[in-house]
Amino acid sequence: MNILSKNLSLILVTGLFLQAAPAQQKDSAPKPPSSPSRALLAVWNDVGRRLTAMAEDFPEDKYDFRPNPAQRTFAEQLLHAAGANYFFIDPAKGLKPPSGDPQRADYKTKSAVVDFVRKSFADGAALIQQKGDAGLSDLFVDPFSNQQSRVSDGAWGLLEHSGEHYGQLVVYYRVAGLVPPESRPKK
Repeated sequence: MNILSKNLSLILVTGLFLQAAPAQQKDSAPKPPSSPSRALLAVWNDVGRRLTAMAEDFPEDKYDFRPNPAQRTFAEQLLHAAGANYFFIDPAKGLKPPSGDPQRADYKTKSAVVDFVRKSFADGAALIQQKGDAGLSDLFVDPFSNQQSRVSDGAWGLLEHSGEHYGQLVVYYRVAGLVPPESRPKK
């Protein structure tokens, strides 16, 4: 009896797999991967969207909030993250990089900060689109290392940098008693 029930179980499980196999074969083939420039552009735009959403959402009266005296304000964090994009964009375009972070005194309103964040990511997206797949291997001189770097490496490096500041800004939200846009329930 034991052998019969083991064999019956094996037949049942095998039958289930055989029924599932034709259903999987009917599904379409996997989509091909995005091109390198499209993949880079998608991530660039997503990080830009997240930082722009924070810039638009955070209350203006809290723009100069800092969790402790040693840290940048919320606005300074956004200006730093967005301004850093130009350490990639400008040299990749053959231009001189900025001399430092954008100053809060030059971006006095929430609207000015939002516009700067939005513009920096739009400028980077335009550069990535203009370069396309072939141009991602173009070289430029990285202003921090004084070393030649590929356009793709510069863009991915700045994305990582922006992601770090996104994470810091999530903490600013939480310390200020707010919920970041990405953490809210979806409507």
